[in-house]
Order: sequence, then structure tokens, then C-alpha cells
Amino acid sequence: MRVAENGGRVSGEVGKVSLSVIVPVYNERYLVAESLARLRVLEKSPLISRVEVIVVDDGSSDGTAEVIDAFARECDAGSGRAESDAEVAPMSWIFLRHEGNRGKGGAIRTGLSHATADTVVIHDADLEYDPADIVRLLRAYVENQADAVFGSRFAGGEVRRVLFFRHELGNRALTFLCNLVSNLNLTDVWTCYKLVRTSLLKSIPLVSNDFRIEPEIAIKLAKREARVFEVPISYYGRTYREGKKIGWRDGIRALLAIARFGASDYVYCEDSYGSQILGRLARAPRFNLWMADTIRPLCGDRVLEIGSGVGNLGRALMPRAKYVASDVNPLYLQTLNNLSIGRPYLTAAYCDVNDLSSFPVMSGGYDTVICLNVIEHVDDDRVALMNIKSVLSSNGRAIILVPNGPWNYGTLDEVLGHRRRYTRRGIERLADDCRLEVCELIEFNRIGTLAWYLNGKLMRRRSFSLLQIWMLNLLTPLMRRFDKFLPVPPLSLIAVLKPAETVAADSEARAPGA
Repeated sequence: MRVAENGGRVSGEVGKVSLSVIVPVYNERYLVAESLARLRVLEKSPLISRVEVIVVDDGSSDGTAEVIDAFARECDAGSGRAESDAEVAPMSWIFLRHEGNRGKGGAIRTGLSHATADTVVIHDADLEYDPADIVRLLRAYVENQADAVFGSRFAGGEVRRVLFFRHELGNRALTFLCNLVSNLNLTDVWTCYKLVRTSLLKSIPLVSNDFRIEPEIAIKLAKREARVFEVPISYYGRTYREGKKIGWRDGIRALLAIARFGASDYVYCEDSYGSQILGRLARAPRFNLWMADTIRPLCGDRVLEIGSGVGNLGRALMPRAKYVASDVNPLYLQTLNNLSIGRPYLTAAYCDVNDLSSFPVMSGGYDTVICLNVIEHVDDDRVALMNIKSVLSSNGRAIILVPNGPWNYGTLDEVLGHRRRYTRRGIERLADDCRLEVCELIEFNRIGTLAWYLNGKLMRRRSFSLLQIWMLNLLTPLMRRFDKFLPVPPLSLIAVLKPAETVAADSEARAPGA
């Protein structure tokens, strides 16, 4: 790897973002130097604090490597130019090379692994796109609190070279199919210019090596509920004689890719939060609605939800006068922040149930604290309950859902980070230790006990299959109807807790002669 540094100003100025530009290059010896030079227009944008250009030579065999080396030497020679101009954003260059050709997707993944800026955009080395349009994407990103902005060649850019009617028909047909499975309404999925928040794109497992990376990014952004915007850009397409590389075989591969990524839910890289398995469990909206319907009558108007995930439960419980959705997973928090846009009653916040200082403050306390599938993860569940109690209003209540049955502890509990499973008596003892009174104990999801035992105890699986989640969602209406009649223990217990002092005061007030 070779790096040429232009200036040392760091990102973080108000209203500015830093930008990584990934440039995949394959056999473009006659165009690559000019394409890279045109990126210098980004230095003058008032929106950009710094620019980082990552050039990935994808095993070129036509002399492209030598041209890139010459360009790198020019960058080294002019490395101090930007330091004297306060109006120019510092630009750094990183030059990488694959020994063999891995395809556009492989080059993008290599570039992304080296990206350090706030945002990342892809720029081809073939002069079909105008780097000045990247500034338009950045403006839309900043002004609309976007996660991603696509540049569309078909949405009315300033200029577009007229070429290949049948090629455009194919592009629009593939975009239609991609929109069909992603439920987006993009006009140009196969655009090169995709600007994405770097932390988001790095958290998505990208697997495509070739042009299939285009629908993969779009579909997985949709499944991560990203805020995607689109702006028109100019386009200067090439003919095949001029070096255009995409062909009809890529169209066939694209069809297969749309089907593959449309059916998949592999949208989280492996992390310490178990985001992928929790994300899969969230793909059963009917089950989440069943849970929400169970606790909705117990909820007040000032609600704190701890461990909100991506907000599946909260969406079913809102609106409220005030609803605070919290989590410790930064990926989930970004989704919750997106969810709060346009919902003035909703606040997304970091909250660690073990750390009282992290709890969002509510004047007068919360009348409801919802904590589902959380306290079984912590080392000291008493501390967690005491923290919850301390933010309740005088007449508030906590709604706590925990896994039932220590006998059912298995590999699924291990991979999810469960420290324990509970019993009715265990919940009552825990509540008593925390000076909380169990006002109600609801048995929830008996049929789930069978599935948990089969997968986690007998088969020792470490995740549910996507097919099982689909079946769970499909059968939930039937489960709701017959669950209470099944002769098996529930998978979960929902405890409704109130401060013991409040319960005692209420009892005294109702006593004869009071």
C-alpha cells in the first residue's frame, strides 16, 4: 500500500463531513489518470472536511498499474499544496493492487476495508461520471439526514449522452425487479454513484465479486431500513468500442442476484451484540404484534423502552405522549434515530440497564418502563431492576419479559448471551429483593417452548433458520388463538411490577375506614 498525504486537518467541522472515494480500476490505462485528476474538484466543496481517495487496481494487465504509479508520484510531489489554502479540503491518496482480477465487488470490499471517513462513495475510472455530482449527493446526505444517496442517471440530470435504448430497457427492467423485492422506488439501481454512511456500509456483509454488488447494496440497505435518497446526475456513457465492459451475461447474473438477496436476511456482519440472529428474530412482524397487543393495555403515556432493537415493538405501541426507545447497539440506535424523524413524540437514546447514569431523564419519572428480553443478559439482574425502579413515577409500572424454564437452557441461549432462565418463584424473589411487587404475571408463547427445546436442546442449533422464522410469522394468528390451551410451560414470563411502597399505599387507601 502506498499513501500520499495532502494536509493534516481532521474532520468534524460543523456542517461538514469527511469523504472516502473508492475507485475500482481494471484495464483503464488511457482514462484512469484523467478520472482521478477530476476528483480534485472535491477539494473545493464547503461540505467536505477531508477527502480520502482509495484507488484499487483490480489486477489490470494493460499497463494501468504503471499509469497509477506515475499518478501516485505526482501526488507525492504535490503533497504540501493544500496546506497553504484554507479553502481547500485536504486530500489523501491510497493506492492498492490486487494480484489477480477479483471483480468490481471485490475491489469495492478491499477499498471499504481501508475507508476511514464519515461517508464513502464509489467512483468508476472510465469517465462516465462527473465527480462534481458527488457534491450534490453529499448535500442531499447532509440536508436530509440520509444514510445513503444514489445518483440517478434517469432522474433528469443536467446532461446525458444518448446511447443504447435496449441497454436502458434492460437497466429499467432490472431496477423494477430490484425495487419489487426491496420495496424501494429507485430509478437507477445500477448507478455507480452510491454514497453511504461508512459505518453502516461496513456493518453490512457484502459478498458479491462483480456487478452483482449493485443490487446487493440496494437490497441490503433496504432490509436495514436505511434512509435512502436519490438525486439526478449527469452521465457520459461509453460504447463497447470505447471500452464499456458490462454485457448481457451480467444481466443474467443480476437476475439471480436479485432473487438471492431478496430471499436472504444476511444483513449484519458478525458482532458482539448478536445483531444478525436478533435481526432474524425480528423478521416475524405478526409475532411482534402479538407481544405488543399483550402489553399495550398496561402501558401509559410516558414510556421508556429498554432494549428496543430496531423498534419493532415500539412501532406497534406508538404514538404516546412521550416514547423513549433505547438500546446499547450502535447499529440499532441509528435505525431508531431514523425512526424518530417525523415523530416528535419519539426519542432514540442510549441506555444501559446496568448503568443508572445512562438512563434518559424524564421529569416526574416514567409511568411505564418496558424491558423485554434484557435482564437475562446482565450479570446482576437486581441492579438492573433497581435502576428501572428508580426512574418510575410514583404510580409507574415496569413490564419485564424474561425467558421461562431453566430446564430449557440450550445453545440458543448461549449464542444470545442469556445468563439465566427464570421461574415464577424466581421472578417473585427477584422483585421482592428490589422492593417491587408483582401485580400480574402473564404466561406468554407456550408453543415457542417446543421450538426452543427442539432447536436449542435436542438439535443444539445456534440460530433459527429463515424458514422457521417465516413459519413463525405465518402461524402466529393460529398460535394466538390456541396458545393458552396447550399443556406445556410458556417460553416467556411477562411480569408487571410496581414499587412496593405504591402498592402498600394503595392497599391502605382501599382499606375499610381509611
